[in-house]
Formats: sequence, structure tokens, C-alpha cells
Amino acid sequence: MTLALPISIVSDIGGTNTRVALARDGQMIEASIRRYRNIGYAGLEPILIEYLEAEGVAHCDGACIAVAGPVRDGEAEMTNLDWSMTDASIRTATGAPTVALLNDLQAQGHALGHLNEASLRHIVAEPGAGPKAAKLVIGVGTGFNAAPVHETPHGRLVAASECGHVNLPVRTAADLRLMSYIEQLEDAHGLASVEDVLSGRGLERVYTWAASEARQSQERTAAEIMAAIAAGNDAVAVVAAGTFARMLGMVAGNLALIHLPFGGLYLCGGVARAFAPYFQRFGFVEAFRDKARFAQFMHGFPISVIEDDYAALRGAARHLAHRLAH
Repeated sequence: MTLALPISIVSDIGGTNTRVALARDGQMIEASIRRYRNIGYAGLEPILIEYLEAEGVAHCDGACIAVAGPVRDGEAEMTNLDWSMTDASIRTATGAPTVALLNDLQAQGHALGHLNEASLRHIVAEPGAGPKAAKLVIGVGTGFNAAPVHETPHGRLVAASECGHVNLPVRTAADLRLMSYIEQLEDAHGLASVEDVLSGRGLERVYTWAASEARQSQERTAAEIMAAIAAGNDAVAVVAAGTFARMLGMVAGNLALIHLPFGGLYLCGGVARAFAPYFQRFGFVEAFRDKARFAQFMHGFPISVIEDDYAALRGAARHLAHRLAH
């Protein structure tokens, strides 16, 4: 595909796959979306070079990369993948004079207000507090993270965080046993973090823990656990799902009290989308509102799930357009 200038490139790097697309005037070009398996590449730059050659694009005005990991001073490090990149390396790979590196949740935040209403599944349909109210995006997929979204006189501000690596909250004796179980896993490095439970691999860990609680020894992949929940033929999967949904509700409620996103909470990521049909069944909303004397206060937050798999690309395109205009 050969496209007239001006044209930009946007990319969303997850722990497993990388999505790449072209964008113009803040809009992602749907027909240009391509998906790459990360395991076949040593880094992002070869993917960008291969993509631009395949699309017949010789020059980019800008590049915006959404990274599942921390970004600081023009450098990004993937959390669940051995990749790193810089503004300079992206500029070299794409030829783009303007480069923006974002955390992937920041890109999701920039997409809010630019998504098709049909791509939003409403879990709690409170009226919200208007378009200028603060919002919060929470990503549950290969990893876990969140980012607050604020409208300012100078444009939208989406603040980065790495809140998936804070300590796992404990509310019950069972939560304490789960925390102790996670802490003893080799790759947890002695700390039970939120991401160690609220992610794809986290669901698998919760299932194994629930099996041990039932004096069983069995493991399942996240996909197998979700299939078992749907089929209703695995009591351990039901316990794991209940634990996962309750823990997600508790963490989301904590984040809501920290950021006060009266404009809404937006859950995104593959695991959030897979769990969306089961949130009511497994007590997500009750756990979200379980804040003692602030329980009624918690009714003021709308909650939705973003079911658009390309929302981060759309957000990257919007952010890049703002950068190019200023």
C-alpha cells in the first residue's frame, strides 16, 4: 500500500504481540493494521523497518510507540519482554523526526472519547460527571497497570505509573494465604505484587493456589481456566475466578479512591475482556464498593470494559497528532 504524505506510524507492544499501523490526522488507518509475534524478533526496530517496507512508506512525519513497561527520559524498557528502545532508535528505524514513547496505558488513556460506543461494555452504568472529569484506565492482560486521565487547558494529560508492582492487598485470611503462596514462588522474588495475581499468568497462579487449598495438585493455562468457567465443570476454576474478580474489584476500588475518576474507570486488556461477562457473577462490583463507611461513595464511579483491541493504537495516533500540531 502506497500512501500520500503526511503519514505517521503507531505501534502497541504487548508482552506477546506487537501491533503496528499507519495514522493520519490523529486517525489510525484500519486497513494498515498488522500484528507480529514478538518471539520472532530481537526488538521493535526490525518490526518497524519490515512493516514500512511492506507498506511502501518511505518517510514518516512521526512515530508513537506504546510500550508495556516504564518510559523515562526517552527510553523504554519492556516489563515482560527482553526489549528496550529509545527515541533515537525509533527515529533511526522509521526516519520520523517526531517520536513519542508512551506507556501502553497512557496510550489507552489518550483513546478515551475516541472509541466507538459499541466497543464499550458497561459494568456499572452510573451517569458520570461530564467530559472534563478525571478518568482512569486499568489494564489487565499479560501484566497489570493503570493510568489517570486529566483534561487540562493545554490538552489531555495521561500520567504514567507502574502500579502493578505495588504490594497485593489483603482483606481476608484467604488473601493472606494467597499472598504467602505467591511470595514463595521463584519468579515473585519474595514479593506478592498486584500483577502477580491480576494478569494472565496471575490467573494461572490463583488457580494453582485454589487447587492447593482444596488439597489438589493441578495446573491450567489461563485459556483453559476461562473455558472451564464458561463450562461450569471445574469447582477449582470457580473458586479461582471468584478470588480473581474480588481481588480486581478491591484493587480497582483502591485506585478509584486514590484518583477519584468520576468520569469513569475503563478496564482494558485481554484478561479484562475475557472476564467481562463474569464480573457480576463473581462479585467484582461488590468488592469494588467494599470500603466500609465509603461504600456509598463508591457508587459514584461508572465502570466499563474497552473491547476494542486496537484502542492503544488509536490513542497513540491521537497523542502523536497533538505532538505534531504543537
